[in-house]
Amino acid sequence: MKVPNYIIGVDGGNSKTDYFLFDIQGNFIDHINTGTCSHERFPDAYASAYRVMNENVQELLSRNGLKLEDVSAGAFGLAGADIPSQKENLRGVIERIGFTHYAMDNDSFLGVKAGSEKGFGICSINGSGASTGGISPSGMRLQVGGVGSELSGDEAGGFFLARKVLRAVYDAFYRMGPETGLTQPVMDVLQIPSKELFIEFALDGMLKRTLPTTRLVQILFAAGDAGDPVALQIIDNTAKQLACSTVGCLHNLDFEPGQEVDLILAGSVWVKVESPLLLEGYKKHIASLTAHSCNFILLQVPPAAGAILWALELAHGRPVDTATREKVIAAVAPLL
Repeated sequence: MKVPNYIIGVDGGNSKTDYFLFDIQGNFIDHINTGTCSHERFPDAYASAYRVMNENVQELLSRNGLKLEDVSAGAFGLAGADIPSQKENLRGVIERIGFTHYAMDNDSFLGVKAGSEKGFGICSINGSGASTGGISPSGMRLQVGGVGSELSGDEAGGFFLARKVLRAVYDAFYRMGPETGLTQPVMDVLQIPSKELFIEFALDGMLKRTLPTTRLVQILFAAGDAGDPVALQIIDNTAKQLACSTVGCLHNLDFEPGQEVDLILAGSVWVKVESPLLLEGYKKHIASLTAHSCNFILLQVPPAAGAILWALELAHGRPVDTATREKVIAAVAPLL
């Protein structure tokens, strides 16, 4: 009987997807980088998710002379895997492709596998949007937020912060809000000629999705670094919401009391923002919410590495050793 000697790891985001083929010794074989596989991006949802993922998995295998029976395990971190019904449908997609030994969950969980040498911890995603995913030592998993709604505390991420900046300026203009140092930089970057035209320009940018989100976030943190009270309040609220999601995730998993927990911080707002304000606020709120000792890890490796490490863990039935882990990360990093 032929022994399956390969694994597949998939990092499926809202804009792009990375499919990786490795052998079970952790050696790189092949990689496909292509468009999204998220059901949320297609009119026919899961039907297209299946079609796209199946085409790319089959391409990855066929051009290396392999079939799915050569694959020992697969791991899938997928955007849009947020609520139980979505996860059930996506498991159906993966099983229809032919996988029987696999892990699938929200892409936030890849940060845990990529960022923690232990293979467990909590990952706080703070990029375009926000999500929190946790894995306990027993393998128990939990996602908090990630549905893009204040209903679930997703009060972070570039899109949310950009809207808060615009709201602060509108409040200052028309809703008895305090004057803020955000106003003039926002007017300048959006090229708004007058106060009276502010809401038209802002709404147009929101509806057409043309707002310069990155620049608005930079304006927010620059104002916060300069001591602007309005900016500081926005930043602190986001820090608190991120901390509440992190600690809520931690406390709903079966970590031992007092056990040190790795907190992995991933996404552009965590990784690329130079201001220390958000991280300082986050640590402050974390300390006030939990007695656990926390090890803060800024994710500097591609989250996609987490899919490969997770698949290797499934294939071997144990955590990946340090040498293999380093080999995988070294192979993935130059490709992404």
